[in-house]
Amino acid sequence: MTTTTTEPGTPAGAPAGTPEPPRRAVQRPGDRIFSGTALGAGTTILITLAAVAVFLVVQSLPAFSGDTSDNHILRGESFLSYVWPFVFGTIWAAAIALVVATPIAIGIALFISHYAPRRLAAVLGYVIDLLAAVPSVVFGLWGGLTFAPMLVPFYTWLNTYLGWIPLFSGQPSGTGKTILTASLVLAVMILPIMTAICREVFLQTPKLHEEAALALGATRWEMIKMAVLPFARSGMVSAAMLALGRALGETMAVTMVLSPLGLVTFELLTSTNPTTIPANIALRFPEAHDTGISTLIATGLILFIVTFAVNAVARWIVSRRAEFSGAN
Repeated sequence: MTTTTTEPGTPAGAPAGTPEPPRRAVQRPGDRIFSGTALGAGTTILITLAAVAVFLVVQSLPAFSGDTSDNHILRGESFLSYVWPFVFGTIWAAAIALVVATPIAIGIALFISHYAPRRLAAVLGYVIDLLAAVPSVVFGLWGGLTFAPMLVPFYTWLNTYLGWIPLFSGQPSGTGKTILTASLVLAVMILPIMTAICREVFLQTPKLHEEAALALGATRWEMIKMAVLPFARSGMVSAAMLALGRALGETMAVTMVLSPLGLVTFELLTSTNPTTIPANIALRFPEAHDTGISTLIATGLILFIVTFAVNAVARWIVSRRAEFSGAN
């Protein structure tokens, strides 16, 4: 007579060796509240984003399908020919700001995280965080009233000695209110957020990586090149793209420096400058009516698409570096 034994936890009648079915974890009330709140927050963000997109599309339809001869903003020209100079100005100003701000932000972040004494690093960190909270209108007032006149002699020097370069050709502006000034103001605005993010990413570099590089005889700068910068590459890209997103959507700082001229030019020092979509909307919206309002909302839709595309590219770049971690 043979007897069968069952393992502890195996259901009665099940053959020996059958794995125990997984048990559902008992959720505590706090876990359910937290998961529900997180799910609700994520859903709210998606609903809000979808609502904004639907609003822009619906309100923009008259600008695409209506008669442009009755549109006091388009004045008979097509919508694409009207919006293209503003798209160029938006991307051009943001790109210049990003090129100027990125190396400065990385340098400041490296100084705070790896070179400055602890007390000085703490003070600089607080100052950087406070600069990120300064309203954009303050930067705009400073850029238009103080910073622009200060740059006039520098622009004259650039035109005199580097005027053979197309970027610095043309007659320099006597007021200093140029696309380069607006870009430099944007660079100052995005500098704090880039610096703060890069600093936190640099501080997360595994200490074992840094100590291993120093133990092999590397100098501090060589250690940063071999251990810190490769580890923080995706974080630096994220910081740059986040700053670029803010520069693309900035309104008041550019509005107070540039005039709404719809043209395409690469000259940085002249008084005839391209302007950005947000600045054009802010300056033209008070006098807009009927289909003109739809036209300005349509330009906002284009800005929404450009910003969304920039963030999508940033996510793709970051995901390519996702396999690099402190455990590798």
